[in-house]
Amino acid sequence: MNRLLGNIVRSLLDSVRDLLPIILVVAFFQLLILRQPIPNLESILIGTLLVVVGLTLFIKGLEMALFPIGETIAYAFAKKGSPMWLLLFAFSLGFGTTIAEPALIAVAAEAANVAASAQLIPDVAAERDSYALGLRITVAVSVGIAILIGVIRIIRGWPIQYLIIGGYFGVVIMTVFAPKEIIGIAYDSGGVTTSTVTVPLVTALGVGLASSIQGRNPMIDGFGLIALASLTPMIFVMGYGMVVH
Repeated sequence: MNRLLGNIVRSLLDSVRDLLPIILVVAFFQLLILRQPIPNLESILIGTLLVVVGLTLFIKGLEMALFPIGETIAYAFAKKGSPMWLLLFAFSLGFGTTIAEPALIAVAAEAANVAASAQLIPDVAAERDSYALGLRITVAVSVGIAILIGVIRIIRGWPIQYLIIGGYFGVVIMTVFAPKEIIGIAYDSGGVTTSTVTVPLVTALGVGLASSIQGRNPMIDGFGLIALASLTPMIFVMGYGMVVH
Protein backbone atom coordinates (compact mmCIF):
# COMPACT_ATOMS: atom_id res chain seq x y z
CA MET A 1 0.00 0.00 0.00
CA ASN A 2 2.79 2.42 0.90
CA ARG A 3 4.61 1.52 -2.32
CA LEU A 4 1.50 2.19 -4.41
CA LEU A 5 0.93 5.51 -2.65
CA GLY A 6 4.57 6.45 -3.20
CA ASN A 7 4.28 5.67 -6.95
CA ILE A 8 1.15 7.82 -7.24
CA VAL A 9 2.77 10.75 -5.44
CA ARG A 10 5.89 10.42 -7.59
CA SER A 11 3.77 10.38 -10.75
CA LEU A 12 1.86 13.48 -9.61
CA LEU A 13 5.13 15.33 -8.97
CA ASP A 14 6.40 14.29 -12.41
CA SER A 15 3.22 15.68 -14.00
CA VAL A 16 3.60 18.96 -12.11
CA ARG A 17 7.22 19.17 -13.29
CA ASP A 18 6.17 18.57 -16.91
CA LEU A 19 3.42 21.21 -16.79
CA LEU A 20 5.44 23.78 -14.83
CA PRO A 21 7.15 25.38 -17.89
CA ILE A 22 3.76 26.01 -19.52
CA ILE A 23 2.38 27.54 -16.32
CA LEU A 24 5.42 29.78 -15.90
CA VAL A 25 5.30 31.02 -19.50
CA VAL A 26 1.58 31.87 -19.29
CA ALA A 27 2.00 33.57 -15.89
CA PHE A 28 5.04 35.55 -17.07
CA PHE A 29 3.34 37.04 -20.12
CA GLN A 30 0.01 37.58 -18.35
CA LEU A 31 1.42 39.31 -15.25
CA LEU A 32 4.67 40.94 -16.40
CA ILE A 33 4.16 41.68 -20.11
CA LEU A 34 0.41 42.27 -20.40
CA ARG A 35 0.26 43.45 -16.75
CA GLN A 36 -3.24 42.07 -16.30
CA PRO A 37 -4.60 39.85 -13.53
CA ILE A 38 -5.35 36.27 -14.44
CA PRO A 39 -9.11 36.05 -15.14
CA ASN A 40 -11.19 33.40 -13.37
CA LEU A 41 -8.20 32.39 -11.25
CA GLU A 42 -10.20 29.91 -9.18
CA SER A 43 -11.46 28.06 -12.27
CA ILE A 44 -7.98 28.04 -13.79
CA LEU A 45 -6.46 26.56 -10.64
CA ILE A 46 -9.12 23.85 -10.49
CA GLY A 47 -8.62 23.12 -14.18
CA THR A 48 -4.85 22.93 -13.73
CA LEU A 49 -5.31 20.47 -10.88
CA LEU A 50 -7.56 18.34 -13.08
CA VAL A 51 -4.96 18.44 -15.86
CA VAL A 52 -2.26 17.25 -13.46
CA VAL A 53 -4.43 14.39 -12.20
CA GLY A 54 -5.58 13.50 -15.72
CA LEU A 55 -2.04 13.50 -17.11
CA THR A 56 -0.89 11.31 -14.22
CA LEU A 57 -3.68 8.80 -14.76
CA PHE A 58 -3.12 8.83 -18.53
CA ILE A 59 0.59 8.06 -18.21
CA LYS A 60 -0.04 5.32 -15.66
CA GLY A 61 -2.68 3.87 -17.97
CA LEU A 62 -0.17 3.76 -20.82
CA GLU A 63 2.36 1.98 -18.63
CA MET A 64 -0.14 -0.51 -17.21
CA ALA A 65 -2.33 -1.26 -20.23
CA LEU A 66 -1.69 0.14 -23.70
CA PHE A 67 2.05 -0.50 -23.99
CA PRO A 68 1.82 -4.08 -22.62
CA ILE A 69 -1.18 -4.86 -24.83
CA GLY A 70 0.56 -3.64 -27.98
CA GLU A 71 3.76 -5.51 -27.22
CA THR A 72 1.92 -8.71 -26.22
CA ILE A 73 -0.11 -8.74 -29.43
CA ALA A 74 3.02 -8.16 -31.51
CA TYR A 75 4.78 -11.05 -29.77
CA ALA A 76 1.76 -13.30 -30.33
CA PHE A 77 1.54 -12.53 -34.06
CA ALA A 78 5.28 -13.03 -34.50
CA LYS A 79 5.07 -16.38 -32.71
CA LYS A 80 2.03 -17.40 -34.76
CA GLY A 81 4.05 -16.83 -37.94
CA SER A 82 1.13 -15.56 -40.03
CA PRO A 83 2.15 -12.40 -41.94
CA MET A 84 -1.31 -11.94 -43.46
CA TRP A 85 -3.03 -11.65 -40.08
CA LEU A 86 -0.24 -9.44 -38.77
CA LEU A 87 -0.59 -7.03 -41.70
CA LEU A 88 -4.38 -7.03 -41.38
CA PHE A 89 -4.03 -6.23 -37.69
CA ALA A 90 -1.52 -3.45 -38.44
CA PHE A 91 -3.88 -1.79 -40.92
CA SER A 92 -6.88 -2.20 -38.60
CA LEU A 93 -4.96 -0.78 -35.65
CA GLY A 94 -3.85 2.27 -37.63
CA PHE A 95 -7.34 2.84 -39.03
CA GLY A 96 -9.19 2.25 -35.75
CA THR A 97 -7.00 4.41 -33.55
CA THR A 98 -6.97 7.28 -36.06
CA ILE A 99 -10.69 7.37 -36.78
CA ALA A 100 -11.26 7.68 -33.01
CA GLU A 101 -8.56 10.35 -32.53
CA PRO A 102 -10.15 13.37 -30.78
CA ALA A 103 -7.73 15.82 -32.43
CA LEU A 104 -8.64 14.55 -35.91
CA ILE A 105 -12.36 14.79 -35.16
CA ALA A 106 -11.93 18.42 -34.12
CA VAL A 107 -9.76 19.36 -37.11
CA ALA A 108 -12.09 17.63 -39.57
CA ALA A 109 -15.13 19.44 -38.16
CA GLU A 110 -13.35 22.79 -38.33
CA ALA A 111 -12.18 22.09 -41.88
CA ALA A 112 -15.77 21.33 -42.89
CA ASN A 113 -17.00 24.61 -41.38
CA VAL A 114 -14.29 26.60 -43.16
CA ALA A 115 -14.99 24.82 -46.47
CA ALA A 116 -18.67 25.69 -46.11
CA SER A 117 -17.86 29.33 -45.28
CA ALA A 118 -15.66 29.53 -48.38
CA GLN A 119 -18.54 28.05 -50.43
CA LEU A 120 -16.46 25.05 -51.42
CA ILE A 121 -19.32 22.84 -50.20
CA PRO A 122 -22.98 23.67 -49.52
CA ASP A 123 -23.41 25.27 -46.12
CA VAL A 124 -25.79 22.67 -44.70
CA ALA A 125 -25.24 20.30 -41.79
CA ALA A 126 -25.42 17.15 -43.89
CA GLU A 127 -22.76 18.36 -46.31
CA ARG A 128 -20.47 19.52 -43.51
CA ASP A 129 -20.82 16.19 -41.72
CA SER A 130 -20.18 14.28 -44.95
CA TYR A 131 -17.07 16.37 -45.70
CA ALA A 132 -15.69 15.90 -42.18
CA LEU A 133 -16.39 12.15 -42.22
CA GLY A 134 -14.74 11.79 -45.63
CA LEU A 135 -11.68 13.62 -44.33
CA ARG A 136 -11.49 11.43 -41.23
CA ILE A 137 -11.83 8.22 -43.23
CA THR A 138 -9.18 9.38 -45.70
CA VAL A 139 -6.71 10.10 -42.90
CA ALA A 140 -7.55 6.85 -41.12
CA VAL A 141 -7.01 4.78 -44.27
CA SER A 142 -3.71 6.54 -44.91
CA VAL A 143 -2.49 5.81 -41.37
CA GLY A 144 -3.60 2.18 -41.69
CA ILE A 145 -1.54 1.85 -44.87
CA ALA A 146 1.40 3.62 -43.19
CA ILE A 147 1.39 1.18 -40.25
CA LEU A 148 1.09 -1.74 -42.67
CA ILE A 149 4.13 -0.49 -44.63
CA GLY A 150 5.97 0.08 -41.35
CA VAL A 151 5.35 -3.49 -40.22
CA ILE A 152 6.61 -4.80 -43.56
CA ARG A 153 9.70 -2.63 -43.08
CA ILE A 154 10.35 -4.19 -39.68
CA ILE A 155 9.88 -7.72 -41.04
CA ARG A 156 12.10 -7.10 -44.06
CA GLY A 157 14.63 -4.89 -42.29
CA TRP A 158 14.33 -1.99 -44.75
CA PRO A 159 16.10 1.27 -43.81
CA ILE A 160 13.47 3.82 -42.85
CA GLN A 161 15.26 6.84 -44.34
CA TYR A 162 14.48 5.77 -47.91
CA LEU A 163 10.76 5.47 -47.13
CA ILE A 164 10.71 8.89 -45.45
CA ILE A 165 12.66 10.62 -48.23
CA GLY A 166 10.48 9.04 -50.90
CA GLY A 167 7.33 9.94 -49.00
CA TYR A 168 8.21 13.60 -48.61
CA PHE A 169 9.21 13.72 -52.25
CA GLY A 170 5.65 12.57 -52.97
CA VAL A 171 4.30 15.26 -50.63
CA VAL A 172 6.17 17.96 -52.57
CA ILE A 173 4.80 16.68 -55.89
CA MET A 174 1.23 16.47 -54.54
CA THR A 175 1.51 20.01 -53.17
CA VAL A 176 2.08 21.34 -56.69
CA PHE A 177 -1.12 19.78 -58.05
CA ALA A 178 -3.45 19.87 -55.03
CA PRO A 179 -6.01 22.67 -54.57
CA LYS A 180 -4.53 25.42 -52.40
CA GLU A 181 -7.57 25.26 -50.07
CA ILE A 182 -6.68 21.71 -48.98
CA ILE A 183 -2.88 21.97 -48.63
CA GLY A 184 -2.86 23.47 -45.13
CA ILE A 185 -5.46 20.97 -43.93
CA ALA A 186 -3.41 18.13 -45.40
CA TYR A 187 -0.26 19.26 -43.61
CA ASP A 188 -2.12 19.61 -40.31
CA SER A 189 -3.71 16.18 -40.78
CA GLY A 190 -0.25 14.67 -40.61
CA GLY A 191 0.22 16.18 -37.17
CA VAL A 192 -3.11 15.33 -35.57
CA THR A 193 -2.63 11.62 -36.23
CA THR A 194 0.23 11.53 -33.72
CA SER A 195 -1.84 12.15 -30.62
CA THR A 196 -3.10 10.47 -27.47
CA VAL A 197 -4.78 7.38 -28.92
CA THR A 198 -2.58 6.46 -31.88
CA VAL A 199 0.96 6.94 -30.58
CA PRO A 200 1.01 4.54 -27.58
CA LEU A 201 -0.47 1.54 -29.36
CA VAL A 202 1.46 2.01 -32.60
CA THR A 203 4.76 2.53 -30.76
CA ALA A 204 4.14 -0.55 -28.62
CA LEU A 205 3.37 -2.59 -31.74
CA GLY A 206 6.60 -1.55 -33.45
CA VAL A 207 8.82 -2.14 -30.42
CA GLY A 208 7.16 -5.45 -29.58
CA LEU A 209 7.43 -6.71 -33.15
CA ALA A 210 11.08 -5.70 -33.50
CA SER A 211 11.87 -7.34 -30.15
CA SER A 212 10.24 -10.62 -31.18
CA ILE A 213 11.95 -11.00 -34.57
CA GLN A 214 15.45 -12.43 -34.53
CA GLY A 215 18.02 -10.04 -35.96
CA ARG A 216 15.97 -6.90 -35.39
CA ASN A 217 17.03 -4.15 -32.99
CA PRO A 218 14.09 -2.51 -31.14
CA MET A 219 15.96 0.82 -31.02
CA ILE A 220 16.68 0.81 -34.76
CA ASP A 221 13.74 -1.10 -36.21
CA GLY A 222 11.06 -0.68 -33.54
CA PHE A 223 10.59 3.06 -33.92
CA GLY A 224 9.61 5.02 -37.02
CA LEU A 225 5.99 3.93 -37.43
CA ILE A 226 4.79 7.29 -36.11
CA ALA A 227 6.88 9.12 -38.73
CA LEU A 228 5.18 7.12 -41.47
CA ALA A 229 1.79 7.74 -39.85
CA SER A 230 2.47 11.50 -40.00
CA LEU A 231 3.62 11.39 -43.60
CA THR A 232 0.95 9.47 -45.49
CA PRO A 233 -2.07 11.60 -44.43
CA MET A 234 -0.59 14.61 -46.22
CA ILE A 235 -0.52 12.72 -49.52
CA PHE A 236 -3.95 11.14 -49.08
CA VAL A 237 -5.69 14.33 -47.92
CA MET A 238 -4.32 16.31 -50.85
CA GLY A 239 -5.63 13.53 -53.11
CA TYR A 240 -8.97 13.77 -51.30
CA GLY A 241 -9.01 17.51 -51.93
CA MET A 242 -8.30 17.01 -55.63
CA VAL A 243 -11.33 14.73 -55.87
CA VAL A 244 -13.73 16.75 -53.70
CA HIS A 245 -12.78 20.27 -54.81
